[in-house]
Amino acid sequence: MISRSLIALVLCLLVIGCRHPARTNSARGALPENPKYKPLPANSSPELQKLVDAAVAQAGVTTGYDPGYVSIAYPNGDVPMNTGVCSDVVVRAFRKVGIDLQKEVHEDMSQAFDKYPQRWGLSAPDGNIDHRRVPNLMTYFARRGKSLPITDEPDDYLPGDVVAWDLGGGTYHIGMVTNMLSETERECLIVHNIGGGTRVEDVLLNWTIKGHYRYYR
Repeated sequence: MISRSLIALVLCLLVIGCRHPARTNSARGALPENPKYKPLPANSSPELQKLVDAAVAQAGVTTGYDPGYVSIAYPNGDVPMNTGVCSDVVVRAFRKVGIDLQKEVHEDMSQAFDKYPQRWGLSAPDGNIDHRRVPNLMTYFARRGKSLPITDEPDDYLPGDVVAWDLGGGTYHIGMVTNMLSETERECLIVHNIGGGTRVEDVLLNWTIKGHYRYYR
């Protein structure tokens, strides 16, 4: 059986233009049943809970995965809510707290194009897709001073943190830490889309972590 990691191939590293057969997902099973929650820090930013809620709200709503290149509006451009890729989960959540990563990444790339990964053969920024490429989001967060140490300790990853993984062979994936706890209550669950629609799952340590970012504290 082909793993979901392989189904997620391409967008997270190469180009959205390489496609795979559409898969569907339903709201049933997209969220854990009767989850327990990790309290947010008492002094946390008021935007933090809104960010986490906006990411989790996509579970069961975004029911497909389509990495095809699409021309979208700018700023605040998006593909239909029922589809998307791993990066769209993060982009959509941040828009709910007033941060348009499409615009932010595009403007930063326009000022410092050579600081971003040069693996797609482009000579200039492309506002349709740059923010949907995981390595670009990783670079943007790092350039904004949002990077945190990468560890294998679940307690180091708090709700609202953005995590990027290497699925193997340099294929990247991205998701957000929620305030829902795993069954063992050892780690927080991750909201992400790795091929079957947006889901909340216990996958924090499933792959090699390559990026750890915290926008709100």
